[in-house]
Amino acid sequence: MNDQERGILLESGTNELEVVEFGIGKNRFGINVIKVKEILTPLPITQIPHSHPSVEGIIDIRGEVVPVVDVAHALGLPASENPDHDKFILAEFNKTRIVFHVHEVTQIHRISWENIHKPEKMYQGLETQVTGVIQMNEEMLLLLDFEKMMADINPESSVHKDQLKVLGTRERSMKKVLVAEDSALLRALLEETLHEAGYTNLQLFEDGKAAIEHLEQLKNDGKQIDEEYQLVITDIEMPRMDGHHLTKRIKDDEQLSKLPVIIFSSLITEDLRHKGEMVGADAQVSKPEIVELVQLIDSKIL
Repeated sequence: MNDQERGILLESGTNELEVVEFGIGKNRFGINVIKVKEILTPLPITQIPHSHPSVEGIIDIRGEVVPVVDVAHALGLPASENPDHDKFILAEFNKTRIVFHVHEVTQIHRISWENIHKPEKMYQGLETQVTGVIQMNEEMLLLLDFEKMMADINPESSVHKDQLKVLGTRERSMKKVLVAEDSALLRALLEETLHEAGYTNLQLFEDGKAAIEHLEQLKNDGKQIDEEYQLVITDIEMPRMDGHHLTKRIKDDEQLSKLPVIIFSSLITEDLRHKGEMVGADAQVSKPEIVELVQLIDSKIL
């Protein structure tokens, strides 16, 4: 399956995705197929002195040096009982390539975001690592928060307010911004960073469904949307409703369509940018480029 075929589900904001199922011991997890470049059998690893305990080292993939993360270690789960049968998932997001070392890769599922539930605080500590829960027949498939995993290993790879120093002194703005982001870590970092940039009037939602229901309620209450909000920022991957579908719902609605929408996601690559364009996004920025995001917010609403 090529990237074009693989991405067709998100093409028109259909609120669907494909998930690669993998195993760590008896636990079943999932990763969005759009993040996955290749499934590999384990390659020789070169260890790096003083690296993070979850980083096994680096490998050479056709001349490219890529770090390897032991997912079991990062999640606090037991090591593989049969390392010879383990798998490496070569992934790309946040403009970075990384290998996730897992115990097995089983199959690909096509799923609607509506069927992905937000994690409850019952997963014995895993809730901070999980963005969604999929009920698969008799078992649960947990969608891992790979961005948080990478931020835990390398905080510099995530959004942080120190990046804004290049913008100099900022004025306070009373413009109101709606943010849809499912990762609790990223929501907190975005709130802190946008406050630092002068945007303190934020309304944050955990997914696209909550955001669109809020906007439609305002509309049904007779509110002037452009007086309530001046901009929407949305992630792509979110349970219940993804950012492409949220953008499409906004842009297909006569009263909501005037709202500028910026997609801020780890999945903004040249290959995938056209999906956001097709659903009418006004701009798209790859995480963690917060300076570019703030400059776009300035250009859209100041």
